[in-house]
Amino acid sequence: MTQNLTGLTSAQVQTRIAAGENNTATESLTKSSKQIVFENTFTLFNLINVILGILVFLTGSYKNMLFLLIATVNTMIGIFQEIRAKRQVDKMALLSQSKVTVIRNGKQVEIEPEGIVLDDLLVLQLGDQVPVDGIVKETQELEIDESQITGESDVIIKTNGESLISGSFVVSGHAIMQATEVGKSTFVNSLTKKVSKTEKNNSVLLNLIKRIIRILTIIIIPLGLLLFASRLWHGVALNHAILGTVAAMIGMIPEGLILLSSVTLAISAYHLARKQVLVRDLASIETLARVDTLCLDKTGTITNGNLQFKQLVLSHGQNEKMVSDILGSLVKEIDDTNETAEALKTAFPSHPYHAQQIVPFSSARKWSGVQFEQGNYVLGAPQFVLQLSEQQTQQVHGFAANGNRVLALVKADEMSRDGITGAELVAFILITDVIRADAPSTLAYFANQGVTVKVISGDDPTTVAAIAQRTGIAKAEQLVDMTTVADDANYHDLVAKTTVFGRVKPEQKERLVKALQDNGHTVAMTGDGVNDILALRQANCGIAMASGNESTKSIADFVLVDSNFSALIQILNEGRRVINNIDNIAALYLVKTMFSIMLSLIFIFMAKSYPFQPIQLTPINSLMVGVPSFFLALAPEFHPIKNRFFTGIVEIALPSAICVVIYIILIGGIGNLLGFKVATTDTLNVLLTGLISWQALLLVSRPLNRYKAMIVAGSIIGFMGLFIIFGKFFFLARLFTWQVGGIGLLLLLTVNPVFLLVQRLVNYFRDKKISIGKLDSE
Repeated sequence: MTQNLTGLTSAQVQTRIAAGENNTATESLTKSSKQIVFENTFTLFNLINVILGILVFLTGSYKNMLFLLIATVNTMIGIFQEIRAKRQVDKMALLSQSKVTVIRNGKQVEIEPEGIVLDDLLVLQLGDQVPVDGIVKETQELEIDESQITGESDVIIKTNGESLISGSFVVSGHAIMQATEVGKSTFVNSLTKKVSKTEKNNSVLLNLIKRIIRILTIIIIPLGLLLFASRLWHGVALNHAILGTVAAMIGMIPEGLILLSSVTLAISAYHLARKQVLVRDLASIETLARVDTLCLDKTGTITNGNLQFKQLVLSHGQNEKMVSDILGSLVKEIDDTNETAEALKTAFPSHPYHAQQIVPFSSARKWSGVQFEQGNYVLGAPQFVLQLSEQQTQQVHGFAANGNRVLALVKADEMSRDGITGAELVAFILITDVIRADAPSTLAYFANQGVTVKVISGDDPTTVAAIAQRTGIAKAEQLVDMTTVADDANYHDLVAKTTVFGRVKPEQKERLVKALQDNGHTVAMTGDGVNDILALRQANCGIAMASGNESTKSIADFVLVDSNFSALIQILNEGRRVINNIDNIAALYLVKTMFSIMLSLIFIFMAKSYPFQPIQLTPINSLMVGVPSFFLALAPEFHPIKNRFFTGIVEIALPSAICVVIYIILIGGIGNLLGFKVATTDTLNVLLTGLISWQALLLVSRPLNRYKAMIVAGSIIGFMGLFIIFGKFFFLARLFTWQVGGIGLLLLLTVNPVFLLVQRLVNYFRDKKISIGKLDSE
């Protein structure tokens, strides 16, 4: 077939590339390594840390610069985890890509899709997806499925000179096509242009943390300058003033909270990649966990795109064995390769008869036929091969209403390419879409989690509704044919009352998703076709099947590499793990931030030095917050989201911070009364602050299990070990003296009762404020 087609020469290819007439690469699913390094390194808090480090360096107290090492390690961990996740995702993305065959210099060669240039000759085989727009140069029985573009599942026969649209699939035959549009000019990319280029801002949790950080940024710098000025004003030595101010500002920065959120999401992306799920947007892991409405396309999502034989409905007086032999022989002799033919070949393997004449299938005729010694037999759509009686018409409608595709096998007196005469029904053949094995259980899981399922498809709504019912989707009988819906219809009422939407155009899919969002829903959309692009981008969370179009995959937030529908449960669980753990852990980081701000405000008006040096906060930051929170964030917390972020602040962080302030002031008073050295009061300050932080750690770890108990126990053992072994390094006094040990023990015994009292007072004033607010609103 290709003997007269030599394709472009290498020189012609280079000329077109130089002229910009080449295809474009698929958008990367991940950030670049350079971008990851840049975003993790050049942050506002890293800048503040560097400035504070320089100030400490000028004092000559080099050990107090240890916080820079901790900040550097945290940054490196963030970079390492994100790059590791990126490499896994990129590796999976590479495996999901397919090459194309082109003719160049008279030979067939395989290239990446982005290597196609204008006028290239592409070889299309069964199962290939058309990568660019073009025209058919030579073909043999080429049949194209444009359902990913139009939503209609009907096969279209293409002949020489006819156009081919990017995103369509070859379902039968093969052809040579010439590329007429490449890059941004193709149909797929022109549709993609309609998609907003603005990044989604889906992460409720990350946005909340960033809002807190912005507020703290406004507070930290002026408060730090004010504290420093007040130290000098009260006659504190310059070096002590610098060290105290740096310690206060370091305490105010919850930089580990941002790092922990990013690293946890990156680890989730790594876990999902190992389960064949590509994550394009880390924040979407959280978003899917908050979804309350899931919109599905039928083909490729609920069904796997394959067909299977369901039932043979014999006409009166027909012999089943004879009919099965006829069907098996007919499909083998015609030897079509489309899904319908393959399903029949599997169901009817017997091949006892041989053709004397064959009339191949044609989309215009809607039938194919074979002349056997036993007679002329024709297989096709009932309305095209038979004059249906009223009873037969009702029968066919009933079959279709149950989600079946209906074919009729008839015996004809005469048969030719021009038509058939004297047709008599032999049997109806019912064929159905193959529902994914994991679809019913996955949809049942989402239903149990309170997620509403909507089906949005380009197929006939009656057929789609029947399949939806088979998969257990609630209220599947509430359906609508979108070709009957006017452009100015009230979509908000439509999506509220309807479950199944059939014959939907791409723009309508987008409007349906937007209407659901306007109604207050968080929407996830799954799809695999070009006709799903606009809806996938509009949705809060877009999920594409790997079997779909490359542009569709580049738009989606998730790509299911092996098109495993049940992987959605894994994504949901990863999102819940991130949200539930960060919701709990955030309180740990905000304890330090809150007591640092409170102490800074208090010590502005006091002549004493700030109660901590920078290095003395390291044991608390690392062993009571940083290390245990990292391991707690990996705990398998898959229960429904409880949104405990603010609850943790009110019930744990704020009472803990107030307790720290109370004990710092109390220790300062005891130190003045008993004439303690600075090292002694500093040691008691660190000891009590560490214990209060450990109590907060214990509270956020509830309910305790073996894993969490090991984390909590390990943190207190490590913390106390620092006092015993490395106390001198952290400018701490020996623990085993009557001053530190005795008074420290007495104070430690009061920590829990004082915390409970403060917690009750905080809750009392919170509840009182809520009650007053309700009265005001009434």
